[in-house]
Amino acid sequence: MDGADPDRWSAVAEGWAELWGGYAQPVWRAILDASGARPGTRVLDVGCGSGDLLAFAAGLGLTAAGIDPAPGMVEQARARLPEADIRLGSAEPLPWPDAHFDLAVSVNALQFAEDTLDALAEMARVTTLAGHVAIANWAEAAQNDLDVIEKAVARAAGEDPLPDGELRQPGGLERLFAEGGLEVVSAGLVPLPWHAADDDTLVRGVLLGEDQATMAARAPAVLAAAGGYRTADGGYRLVNAFRYAVARHRP
Repeated sequence: MDGADPDRWSAVAEGWAELWGGYAQPVWRAILDASGARPGTRVLDVGCGSGDLLAFAAGLGLTAAGIDPAPGMVEQARARLPEADIRLGSAEPLPWPDAHFDLAVSVNALQFAEDTLDALAEMARVTTLAGHVAIANWAEAAQNDLDVIEKAVARAAGEDPLPDGELRQPGGLERLFAEGGLEVVSAGLVPLPWHAADDDTLVRGVLLGEDQATMAARAPAVLAAAGGYRTADGGYRLVNAFRYAVARHRP
């Protein structure tokens, strides 16, 4: 699925929330801990998707706001958190005033911005001088069991696997923050297990965004590649990883 296409994200909003919505929770915890977030902290989620991080933050007593370019995702997020400030739009520019938040976060989203440095600058602008900016995304392919399946699917379709982006590589997020004039205070690699209860869930999760005909055609490749990750109960467990970095304004 084209990661930068809001219409396609809108079309899969419900499926995304079901299959992947809370997947990155261990990363959210790492970011909130590193930034010192506590009840009352004002958090902005840039690329908030179906509102899963916002709901998690609100459950901890944080004041959560979000923005996403996909109308379907915004609809999901607003239904989940009707009192939150959730807006339809992009990171360039952000529709909030300077120093409005204590923490600005982007999880698996900043890489889709037209210009990542401009998007980072906007996140820094809306964050207080004492606040933090945090980014997290998938780690390089070698860290992810999912990569084995995606490569098998690509081969079966006669396609080349997508290369790792710069932000997925070790040190990539730190270099971005340095270019943006921010000081990294915490960074790390977080393992993220993903469980699929059965064959259908696995195929839907891996091929999210594909039409029914494409799913049917590629399902055999998915299931064959996933054989080594099958669990005793007939489901699947894939261990993947996200990289994250938390930064602050330079003194």
